[in-house]
Order: sequence, then structure tokens, then C-alpha cells
Amino acid sequence: MLPVLFLSCQRAQGGAASGKKLVILGIDGMDPDLLTKFMAEGKMPNFSRLAQQGSFRKLTTSIPPQSPVAWSNLITGMNAGGHGIFDFIHRDPKNFQLFFSTSKVEGPKHSWHIGNWVVPLGSGSAEQLRQGKAFWEILDDHGITNSVYRIPANFPPISAKGKTLSGMGTPDLRGTYGTFTFYTDDATAVAGAVEGGEVIQVEVQNNHVASSLMGPANSFRKDSPAATESFTVDVDPLEPVARISFQNQRFVLKEGEWSGWTPVEFQLMPIIGKVRGICRFFLKQAHPRFQLYVSPINIDPANPALPISTPSSYSKDLAKEIGEYHTQGIAEDTKALSDGVLDDKEFLEQSRTVLAEHRRAFDAEFPKFHQGLFFFYFSSLDLNAHMMWRHTDPSHPAYDAALATQYGTALEDFYKQIDQVLGEVLAKIDSDTTLLVLSDHGFAPYRRSFNLNTWLLQNGYIALKDGASADPNEPFAEVDWSHTRAYGLGLNGLYANIRGREREGIVENAKADALLREIRQKLTDVRDPKDSSQAITRVDLASEVYQGQYASSGPDALVGYNRGYRAGWKTILGAFPPDIFEDNSNPWSGDHCMDYTKVPGVLLSNRKIDALDPALTDITPTILAEFGIAKRPEMKGQSVFGAR
Repeated sequence: MLPVLFLSCQRAQGGAASGKKLVILGIDGMDPDLLTKFMAEGKMPNFSRLAQQGSFRKLTTSIPPQSPVAWSNLITGMNAGGHGIFDFIHRDPKNFQLFFSTSKVEGPKHSWHIGNWVVPLGSGSAEQLRQGKAFWEILDDHGITNSVYRIPANFPPISAKGKTLSGMGTPDLRGTYGTFTFYTDDATAVAGAVEGGEVIQVEVQNNHVASSLMGPANSFRKDSPAATESFTVDVDPLEPVARISFQNQRFVLKEGEWSGWTPVEFQLMPIIGKVRGICRFFLKQAHPRFQLYVSPINIDPANPALPISTPSSYSKDLAKEIGEYHTQGIAEDTKALSDGVLDDKEFLEQSRTVLAEHRRAFDAEFPKFHQGLFFFYFSSLDLNAHMMWRHTDPSHPAYDAALATQYGTALEDFYKQIDQVLGEVLAKIDSDTTLLVLSDHGFAPYRRSFNLNTWLLQNGYIALKDGASADPNEPFAEVDWSHTRAYGLGLNGLYANIRGREREGIVENAKADALLREIRQKLTDVRDPKDSSQAITRVDLASEVYQGQYASSGPDALVGYNRGYRAGWKTILGAFPPDIFEDNSNPWSGDHCMDYTKVPGVLLSNRKIDALDPALTDITPTILAEFGIAKRPEMKGQSVFGAR
């Protein structure tokens, strides 16, 4: 009994520390240079006040500076070698199949087949792939009250005593990071899958359209076809309005109008199998062309098909309080803008809805905070910096002076809204509350693409089969792996083709670092033929920067691009565009997946920060120290308030 009593006493002591209060605002993508500029211009008065009262530091981000990696560094206090998250996507070296880095959703392992029906024996599973103990798990162990809202890399949410809601990494109902659908009778539109969506050709007959909403793969059917639910649209022949009808629901939209969240139920198997989601409709045009956008089908927070919160009832309770809301991890539909389905105005309308939901949730939850830790995450600065950067950058290939006049302050407006949120916090916290405001990384222009695999091919590190030509679209098509020494995959990943690890590896493990150092030297020597700029400023070897049991399970090296450069859109999946360098004309015009030293995040506090060069891995030790809890041995950082 004594050990149990001792442990109980320890927890009671931790609980006594729960009188302390720590508030953390996690602002994805807040950039220190932009913040400094807006503060100097008097546009961020609350951030200026916080910096003046306490401290403002740049925050060293992760290697590579990608959000799932960065937030996992923060969550665990370890780098990628410890938590095992190296990119948005990972690969199986035996078959080069790609999969989401942070979670895996699987159907039941066994089933019973009857004709075209498949009867599952048992239930499916959702597994989180991030390793290591999260800071709120440790707080739970010590009886510290906590709530963690939408922190990335927490789907499905790990078991927790407090309220948590999963964020980035949470799929839509189709199991993707977000798949919109666009219905049109425009004969020039190419039907089929586009990046992040699907275009469906429809016919308008007697002002009537009949089509189907696209749902999840139906695992109850042979070959798992997509579940569908039919809907109809009646277009007013004279006015720019349309009536949408499905599942006993009927509503009218004007041209240029969004619907609210609309529930949709997909029947997978009669009686026993159905799944529910929510979506929004946008009538882009009624005449002369019919154009209807339907958002990705989000998991319904009031009746979630997959676990998205702790306790499981929390997502439903929050929906009752603030109304339905996006549950998809990356809620801003950037792909619809990149694909030209939404224009800047329409994207911004959708994006502002996301921030409005987050602010309603914040306004509902923050007043309930009285002790322990309160963490709240905002995504808006990150996604809007990705899409709106070109309107602030006359040297960007996608810059348009007329659009810049119209939308040049859009990103700034999102910064101002975050300043308003900070103002709400500063008005309510007392002198016993520690406040941290931080971001996972900063931002930079993305003007030019570097096609890493094309460079590797042209420099003899990748070989093609005899007589084959490089394929600009198909990943690793016609690659002769028996003569290939290295390849690129992901936004920053560089891999040696290692014998015994890759399916047809040829590089001895002991010689891999020498090969990678050779490639590093050549890559950092590369100059852009356009203006002789250095495209790649550093390449970090995994063996030099990662520690932990997963250090060798990710890329063998991380390519750090200069500001203005990033891996090309097709090279990240293994294709070979003809040119090594390309202009980036995509609306996705700002980025951070580059040299980590060039895109630091921010760290502000109402207390003096002693650390001169704090890092994301310092945040969990800081949280624990605030509650008198020692950091774990595997954690790399230390409290930013302690002597360094």
C-alpha cells in the first residue's frame, strides 16, 4: 500500500500546484518580421503592450519547419527523432506507398462476404502515430487541470482527463485532408479528380439538376465504392437563385451565397450502417453556367463518426453551445483556390468563417478557465499567409496589381483579429497568470520551385531504365532502382537508397552519410540561373540533428531551401518535371518548408523570458516547470524562464 499512498501524495502535491494558471495561445504561422512591422505601424496594440510588459523573442522552429513536425516538437519536448513525425506524409520503403504521418485509420481486419455486400466482423480503428508523452498527459498524471483546443498532430485525440479537440491531421469524412466537390455544366471544365477536390459534370435540363453528394468509401460494399446521396437543384429561369433539395431538406441560395452547415447522412448498409457528416454549399453561379461548390464533408461534431474529442461528448457539447463547426484539421479550403474553383473573394469568405468559428469557441471556453492550463490554437495566419502572400509581394510570379489593390491587406486583417483575441486575454488574466503566445514557424515568399528529383536525375543520383524518358507527372516512373543512389520525397526529405531498407536498395548503410555529404555540397553550390541566387542554404543530415529511437526512420537528410524557394509541387511526390527551376504561379505563394533558420516563429510572454534563443522543444519543459514538474529525461529543452 505504501507506494500507492506515496503516489497519491505526489499527485495531491501536483494538484496543489493546480492553483497556478498558464494560458497559451498557439498561433500557427505567425511571423516575427510581419508581427514587428504591424506593431511598429500601430496595428497590433495588444501585442505591442505584451512585448513591452514582458518579452518578445524569435522561436527556433523544427527541422524541417513543417507544422506536424513543429507542433510535435512542442507537444513532446523532443525532436522528430523522438516523436517520429518528419513530414505531412511518410513512405513505406518497401513499396513506396505514402501515408499520413500523424494517424492511420483502418477498417475491420476481418469481414464476411455475401454477394456484393461485405459484413465487417469487428470494428475499425483510428491510431495516432505520434510517439512520446504529450505535455497534457503529464499534467494529468500530476492532477493539473487542463484543456487543449485543436492542437495539431493529435488525431485521434489521446486519452486525456481534460477537454481536448483534435486539430490539424483530422480527416474529412472521405478520409482525406479535405476533398471539395464542384458541380458544373461548363463543357470546358475537365471532369474528374483535381488536387484536393473533384469536378463533376452535370446537365441542366428544364432548369433542373440531379446529381449526388460524394461520401466515404463504403466498406460494406465489394471494392468499397464511394457512398453517395442524391440531391437536386432547381434553378430559377429568370433570377440568379437556386433551390437545393436532399434528404428532406430544402433551401434557397442566391448566386454568391453560402449555406450554413447542412447535415448529410450516408447509408452504407440498410438498417445497420450509416454515417453522418456536415457540409456547406456555395452557389457560385446560376446563369449562364451552373456552378455549385460543396465543401469537404466534415465529421459531424454532434455525432462524430471518428473520435475527435475528449471526453467524447465534448465535441457535441461545444456544437450545442456555438453551433456546428469545421472539424476537418485544415479547414481553410486552399485547394479550391489553387484549382480556380473559388476566387480570392470566395476563399476569404470561407476562411473568415473558419476564424469566426474559432473565435466563438474561444469566447465560449476561455471564461470557463480558472486554473491549470488553457491552450487554444488558431490556424488563420498560416493558411492565409500561404494563399495571400502574392498580394503583398510585387516580385512574386503570381502578383497581380489589381488583385493586390483589392486583397493586399487581407493577411494583415487576420493579424488584427488575432490581436483582438489577445486583447480579450490581457483584459481577463491576473498577475498570477503566465501567458505564452507562440507560433510554430514564421513565413517567407515562395517564388521559385526547385525540382529536387529532376536535379538528382540530371546529376546521376537517379537512373532511369534503358530507353525510358523522365515522367513529369507519374511518381518515380521508369526509375531503375538497381542504379539509383538517392531520391527525394516530401517537402524537405532526401533519402539514400539503402540496401536492406528500400525494396531495391543499393547503398550500404555505412556509406550513406558520405553520399549525403557529397550531395549536400553540390546542392548548396546550386545557383538559380534566373539571378544566380543560392537556392539551398543548408542540408541537415538526420544523423547530425535527430536523437531518439525513431531518428533513422525518417528522411536521411533535410533539404533547407533559401527564402523564396521551395520543393516543386510534383517533385515532392517523386515526379520529374523537365526543368530544375520553375516559377511558382500557384496562389499558394507563401511558405515555410525551407531552411529552418530562416523561418523562426514567435514567443511572447507577460513575464521576462530569460532564454535568448528559445526553441519549440523548450515549451513543454516550460509548461512543466510552471507547475513544479521536472522535465522527462528524453526532453531536449528547458524552461524559457530559467537560467540557461
